[in-house]
Amino acid sequence: MARKSKTGTAKKPDTVTPLRPVEKPAAPPAAAYDDFDADAAGQLAELVDRTAHAAMARLSFGLSPAALAVAWADWAAHLAVSPGKQMHLLEKAWRKQSRLWQYAMRCALTQDGSPEPCIEPLVQDKRFRGDAWQKPPYNLIYQNFLLTQQWWHNATTGISGVTPQHEHAVSFAARQYLDVFAPSNHLATNPELAERTVSEGGANLVRGFQTFIDDWQRLVANRPPAGTEAFRVGDNVATAEGQVVHRNRLMELIQYAPTTDKVRPEPILIVPAWIMKYYILDLSAQNSLVRWLTAQGYTVFMVSWRNPDSSDRDMGMEEYRKLGVMQALDAVQSITGSDRIHATGYCLGGTLLQIAAAAMARDGDDRIASISLLAAQADFTEAGELLLFINESEVAFLEDMMWAKGYLDSAQMAGAFRILRSNDLIWSKILHDYLMGDRAPMIDLMAWNADATRMPYRMHSEYLRKLFLENQLATGKFEAGNRPVALTDIDAPIFAVGTETDHVAPWRSAYKVHILTDCDVTFVLTSGGHNAGIVSEPGHPRRHYRIRQTRHGETYADPDTWLERAALEEGSWWPEWGGWLDSRSGDPVAPPPMGNSAYPPLCAAPGGYVLQK
Repeated sequence: MARKSKTGTAKKPDTVTPLRPVEKPAAPPAAAYDDFDADAAGQLAELVDRTAHAAMARLSFGLSPAALAVAWADWAAHLAVSPGKQMHLLEKAWRKQSRLWQYAMRCALTQDGSPEPCIEPLVQDKRFRGDAWQKPPYNLIYQNFLLTQQWWHNATTGISGVTPQHEHAVSFAARQYLDVFAPSNHLATNPELAERTVSEGGANLVRGFQTFIDDWQRLVANRPPAGTEAFRVGDNVATAEGQVVHRNRLMELIQYAPTTDKVRPEPILIVPAWIMKYYILDLSAQNSLVRWLTAQGYTVFMVSWRNPDSSDRDMGMEEYRKLGVMQALDAVQSITGSDRIHATGYCLGGTLLQIAAAAMARDGDDRIASISLLAAQADFTEAGELLLFINESEVAFLEDMMWAKGYLDSAQMAGAFRILRSNDLIWSKILHDYLMGDRAPMIDLMAWNADATRMPYRMHSEYLRKLFLENQLATGKFEAGNRPVALTDIDAPIFAVGTETDHVAPWRSAYKVHILTDCDVTFVLTSGGHNAGIVSEPGHPRRHYRIRQTRHGETYADPDTWLERAALEEGSWWPEWGGWLDSRSGDPVAPPPMGNSAYPPLCAAPGGYVLQK
């Protein structure tokens, strides 16, 4: 019934407007989806990530923050759920503090001399050996530092569940952090530095500041360290007479002139690492390995690697084997007419030489008469503290850093090595050069070390992944010529050299050549490090070595057993190597020509590649 309005007229009933159906938006034509390129979007995302990682790497000195964070998290998480370890650390802290208090009481009550310290520095730690450190309060200061350092070692090791690499990384990081606060690094807590400053009226600090400013300016301007200008390649280093007889886009091959009337019929081919310039083996006249070998009556050839740039980003391990080792062998054989060649490899050059030798043995190529490996590895499971930086996260980070330029810059490599030996290469320099005010004099080996090289993107990526991460060479999975190689195929005798304090190729790692090959192995362990142990000419003071031969078929002796059995000898190991080569060489003959029609001399040694910056 209709309602009435106030005026009395009837009002129409309310009407409800029906809802209109919601219209769905029309689907875009299939062609609209085709306009979206998923691959391009993925490539853009990858580009953004790589660019960000490359920028981050420049700030972190090439170290992956993610890798360090994961290592720390692994350690912290397992320590947090280990109440027994926590109680043990608390007990150790109390005992160490008690030992320090007791030592302080003995010092206060002792009238003559100083009491027995509660902790001795490690053998390689030379920071606190001076007499001034044994007097109060400095003896208490350094003893407290060593006890703290020892406690942190206990805190970062021996925690159940932490992966070995993460444990080593956290322990290493703790050492680096503590070294910042070492009493030897600060004026107020270093008695020797304080005495020098008082005696000179602060002049040492003024000199040190001037040295620091000079070093900083050189670093910013990308100029070499002070004093390197006194060592000029081809002038007073790398001066052995010779000719470049072959050149390709990766290397120059130098043939050195004979210095004897007759030479052994088997020439020596030396393959150095491409991470360094070859002339470490031809430094000054008195410590040149090349000069020494030619004086022993050998025809010597040396590979001089090109310093790669962005255009070489796709040069891989296979190119280094083919263009480096194999082309060099072809040239040496052609020039000398000898089908038996003594091959020598140094550092990464030794690793590459083992790959090439295994491939040659696999393919029936028997031109190698002997193999000499100088501080070289083939198994990388115990490659020293370098392994701290080698994991999937770090390698991916390095790959992104190299991707930006197409190569790994020498500055990144130098920074990593300095961190590994921070006490020797960073803090000792700060103390000696900047605080004591005594700039260390430049020597040929240091000047060579400053003449660094780069590494191509692809080669370094393959090297880190296939050799370090996957250890393919030691497990028979590494491919050369698209086929796997096995070091057990090598049947040439091996002369391998390890150095006692090598941080790059630890001698126990180099010693694994015994279990990776099925041939006679003569192993030498010499004093010194990765470089100084090899450049160990006769007459060099304070040198010693051990040597022992293991013939094919003899039972294996582990490194510690070998160390006990090998007698200690004084002097240089070079004469031992010379005698070993002589026993595997023929009677002397007339020297070969310098090059030939197929490999004519191109220019005088040291060539052009070694001069590239």
